[in-house]
Amino acid sequence: MSEPGKHTGPAGPTRAPVIQPGHTFGSVTDRISSVVLSERMPRLWWLGLGVGFLLVTVLLVAVTHLFMKGTGIWGVNVPVGWGFAIICFVWWVGIGHAGTLISAILLLLNQDWRTSINRFAEAMTLFAVACAGLYPILHLGRPWLAYWLFPYPNTMGMWPQFRSPLIWDVFAVSTYASVSAMFWYVGLIPDLATLRDRSPSRAGRVIYGMLAMGWRGSARHWHRYETAYLLLAALAAPLVVSVHTVVSFDFAVSVVPGWHATIFPPYFVAGAIFSGFAMVLTLAIPLRVMFGLEDFVTMRHLDNMARVMLATGLVVAYGYMTETFMAWYSANPFETYMIMNRFGGPYSVAYWSLIFCNVLMPQLLWFRRVRANVPLLFVISIVVNIGMWLERYVIVVTSLHRDFLPSSWGMYSGTIWDWATFAGTIGLFLSLLFLFIRFLPMISIFEMRTLVPEAEVREESP
Repeated sequence: MSEPGKHTGPAGPTRAPVIQPGHTFGSVTDRISSVVLSERMPRLWWLGLGVGFLLVTVLLVAVTHLFMKGTGIWGVNVPVGWGFAIICFVWWVGIGHAGTLISAILLLLNQDWRTSINRFAEAMTLFAVACAGLYPILHLGRPWLAYWLFPYPNTMGMWPQFRSPLIWDVFAVSTYASVSAMFWYVGLIPDLATLRDRSPSRAGRVIYGMLAMGWRGSARHWHRYETAYLLLAALAAPLVVSVHTVVSFDFAVSVVPGWHATIFPPYFVAGAIFSGFAMVLTLAIPLRVMFGLEDFVTMRHLDNMARVMLATGLVVAYGYMTETFMAWYSANPFETYMIMNRFGGPYSVAYWSLIFCNVLMPQLLWFRRVRANVPLLFVISIVVNIGMWLERYVIVVTSLHRDFLPSSWGMYSGTIWDWATFAGTIGLFLSLLFLFIRFLPMISIFEMRTLVPEAEVREESP
């Protein structure tokens, strides 16, 4: 097959290479495609897939019990009508943001370091959105009537309430999932043709050939591909900002203390990118070791992702400070009480834990030695993921459990079925991810080949 015939930018002798020098077109293709075409997978892959399927079984049990008994098996009550369902929905949508940012925005900005991580980041986006989409449906109580949320022609004259931000969520998340899926699939087409040509089995050649849609690598094919890919990138880029902005409106358009804040849209977007890059690091670090891909996912990639985490973490910390300042500056007794309740109330442990995870821990990323320490970077990414889940927990629960009237106060805690559903969605995410790694290239083959000349030039540069 012919190649696009260009690389992503001028070589710079002072910059670390995107891939290690010494690779050729053939070696890049062999290394990446061998993961998919190999007859045997590493034991760690089987372990990860087994854990994922075990947790998916837990999810099936939890959802079946939910359908039989109703949402009363969850910990939601009066006044805390929103619980794990909304907490985990926002958390999963946030995780999916890094894939679109890496793929679309960094592509438009011509950042070549995205190449090694964009493919599985895009897949991570789809799987995270799939996990997020389960929660609003289950939270409806009557999930078989979920189609009422869509404005379909009907004889009953029932239409969605378009002034509700929950309806905005339906359109925002479904649009995000659709565009992300198209962007991911279009980027896969040249690599699917490579797998078609290299697959040792007839079934593989037929399946990959159908998915490649007749790709032959001609100049016309490359021209149409690059045009479509850039158009989809330009379409997906605004979704990074718009989707989590709409999700934040679930809270910001209400009059509940702690939610009624104009800082929520940018604060939620920054938090989504923060948690998304943390999840990319959480996945990239073990995968590069599991499949020996240190030459492709280099220290430069880890360093750049850590820098993005640091920048977005500072924006999140600014959001926390703004919430506290506005509660004092507004002189609103309800807002003041809400903040003091977070500081010293029954959920203060969760609040100070999220401050440690999301504000204090990321400050270690200022130091180059920390960013170069892979195990420590892995620990920080996991801590950030935990902290961002705690942030959503604090936002939802502490603003609801103390209503305006003391007679409406109550406590909330997740039941075993809340935790089982959450663990099950993690299992669904892991299962889809490991199956993706087995059957599709987790690193873009043709984009990595465009960087081979760049790596060779950098090696020869004085």
